[in-house]
Amino acid sequence: QREVGVRPDEGRTLTVLGLAYGSQGHLPEATATLQQAIAIHQETGNLAAEAETLANLGAVLAETQPELAIVFYKQSVNLREEIRGGLQTLPRDLQQTYTESVAEAYRALADLLLQQDRVLEAQQVLDLLKVQELEDYLHNVRGNAQTASGIVYNQPEQAIIAPYQRLQENATALSQERARLVAQRQIGSLTPAEEQRLTELSTLLNELTRQFNEFIASPDIQDLLAKLRANPEVYEQTLQLSSLTRFKEELAEVNGVLLYPLVLDKRLELIITAPNTEPIRRTVEGVDREELNRVITEFRQALDSPTGDIMPSAQKLYSWLIEPIEADLAAAGVDTIIYAPDGPLRYIPLAALHDGNQWLIQRFAINNITAVSLQRRATPTVADLSILAGAFANSATVYSPEAARGDQYYGLPFAGEEVKTLQALLPNTTALYDQDFSLTSVEKGMGSSRFNVLHFATHATLVSDDVNQSFILFGTGETMTLAAIKGWSFNGIDLVVLSACETGLGGFDNNGGQILGLGYQFHNRGVGAVVASLWQVNDGGTQVLMNAFYSALNQGMGKAEALQAAQQAMITGNLAAVGGDRGASIEIVSTTTGQPLTPGGTLAHPYYWAPFILIGL
Repeated sequence: QREVGVRPDEGRTLTVLGLAYGSQGHLPEATATLQQAIAIHQETGNLAAEAETLANLGAVLAETQPELAIVFYKQSVNLREEIRGGLQTLPRDLQQTYTESVAEAYRALADLLLQQDRVLEAQQVLDLLKVQELEDYLHNVRGNAQTASGIVYNQPEQAIIAPYQRLQENATALSQERARLVAQRQIGSLTPAEEQRLTELSTLLNELTRQFNEFIASPDIQDLLAKLRANPEVYEQTLQLSSLTRFKEELAEVNGVLLYPLVLDKRLELIITAPNTEPIRRTVEGVDREELNRVITEFRQALDSPTGDIMPSAQKLYSWLIEPIEADLAAAGVDTIIYAPDGPLRYIPLAALHDGNQWLIQRFAINNITAVSLQRRATPTVADLSILAGAFANSATVYSPEAARGDQYYGLPFAGEEVKTLQALLPNTTALYDQDFSLTSVEKGMGSSRFNVLHFATHATLVSDDVNQSFILFGTGETMTLAAIKGWSFNGIDLVVLSACETGLGGFDNNGGQILGLGYQFHNRGVGAVVASLWQVNDGGTQVLMNAFYSALNQGMGKAEALQAAQQAMITGNLAAVGGDRGASIEIVSTTTGQPLTPGGTLAHPYYWAPFILIGL
């Protein structure tokens, strides 16, 4: 094929030859041959074949170098997303046919990520397979769809891709030159100099093949892969076992038990501490780490949609995390679970676990805590609520902050309604809307010592490849990043409510070290407790939840109890517990048409009520 100049066929045959080498365990030959195929696919502009071969390269490397395999799989997925972007004018069924044809590579990438405990990245990959479904409701969330631009590369992966692409560009250029000379030979003859050049090109391409294998084995690349492999936990922010016995007085004050699940390779260890007792350990055998990660991912995917089938994963997680300690919870006679999640369990709300009859939040109030929580005196209630509340509400205004990398953020009408209702309910509320909701105004308000509650109803975004750049958007278009929060002082602020998207999520910094998100950073900087979210929340549903939450606080309920009451009201449709009329309907009504916007007419699905967690006491 090379001799007669049929380049597409040569590329396809090299792809199959590379897979044959890989199936025999000859990895250097396999990777080198697949690289030659990729160069030809790039030369001929065959994006689909290039994407397929990149996925094949990932498959060949998956057993021996899974971190590097992930890099090539990500390149494959992003190329396929580029192709799918060009298919958006086609009928939905044809777009779906394309999605089904490439789904195997997406699932293979997600599987590798789960094996590496990279749960949020795996979920993002799987979300790409249902992006059309997501488009039906993402316009109502307090944040933008991060799946629209494919899969992001974290910093070590970016550092791997840059030299790889330089090698590949050289290979493509040399391959094109060789193809031109071969074609010229077919229609005539080459000069002696051209024949010599053709021989040189074969030698140079073989040299590039050798360089590629050396690139994989080089110390620099191996160091970057080690950073991806380590995924160190946030030990200084995670509750340590030695701290448990010092927490007994706090447990008595909130009538709670402390639940500390440890995720191990083949089992879970559940550590339970009740008031005036020593810690108890319950072992849950047979829970493989990878299986746990898969169920967590299924759970989060079901939570990401108001029509997601939540029960299978909600009940499975309940059987692992709560069922083994049912007797301990009953013996303690408590009504609150103080939850110290480990690893990927940080990404899910304990409230939405289900025992087959009811949600866990219908039985227990829930606090999430870190080691910082234990260093402070518990203040379950907020005395004399004095609130500084900001809302980005004008839907005619759109911002595209630098950290958003092209995403656009429109004003949220329900955010405005949320703060207006809050102001009417609690007169000791200072409300800032749109242009008045500025970074300067908030800093001035915090410095006045007048307020003990901050409430932000706006957009927020988790920037996956550089979590320190995750931000909250103000009504002026200014942003406050996670890195900037570390420089703020929150003395006197007892509660921060981040009524926005993904403010409870974290990720990995530019060195591959895990860090916690916006909500945890507020808590670490001195705020008593923070209400933060685990996914992209619905604008209207968030308004209902927040207004119910403040109504409960206004009745003297504690923070965890108030959040529980608001969530219960949305589940049952009964507002009586939060100061409303029994039997009054809870639904989202369009601010323009006045018509209901809620599928099925209720907000009972945990998509609406479960995203928000309480961090701290």
